Amino acid sequence: MIAKLTGTLDDFGPDWAVIDVAGVGYLVHCSARTLGALGVRGDAVTVHTDLQVSENDMRLLGFADSAEREWFRLLTGVQGVGSKMALAVLSALTVGDLRDACARGDAAMVARAQGVGPKLAGRIVNELKDKAGAMPGGSGAALAGGVIGISQAGSASADAVSALQNLGFKPAVAASAVAHAQAELGEDAGEADLIRVALRKAAG
Repeated sequence: MIAKLTGTLDDFGPDWAVIDVAGVGYLVHCSARTLGALGVRGDAVTVHTDLQVSENDMRLLGFADSAEREWFRLLTGVQGVGSKMALAVLSALTVGDLRDACARGDAAMVARAQGVGPKLAGRIVNELKDKAGAMPGGSGAALAGGVIGISQAGSASADAVSALQNLGFKPAVAASAVAHAQAELGEDAGEADLIRVALRKAAG
């Protein structure tokens, strides 16, 4: 089983990336948060992976850190939640937010994810409530190349991403620009400084 890939970001799209490892391009499907943290083409990256095999398909999923991968596995263990739906949840919520939502039984927060209705959101929190306390949930570890993942909702980096989205930048572009700005300025950088540097990077 392929557990991790370290290589060069060769290409990416709305929900996928191609990682070049020694001349072999691996197509990995990712959440928007992982894609936002990968950076730009040519960057050195590391993604944790999960290989799903069915009768008609073989799919490699990529994650910014092992915590996101563990939550993906939990989510796909819930009836009615496939890999695409699980990635939608992980795109809408940080693993910390997801852990807290499940612990509190907050189905409305989970229902923010695209395509997740109230009934399915309720099933997710009910089935994962008892497991949430033992699961990791943090800011999203750094990817290789020094790119720092976007932190918890309410943090300066998350607010900066929201600000860029309000200015019309796509979520993945906003997240990537802020991640690079945070890598340049440091984890203690304020929202205003992050926005200023991120705007320059996003526009470039």
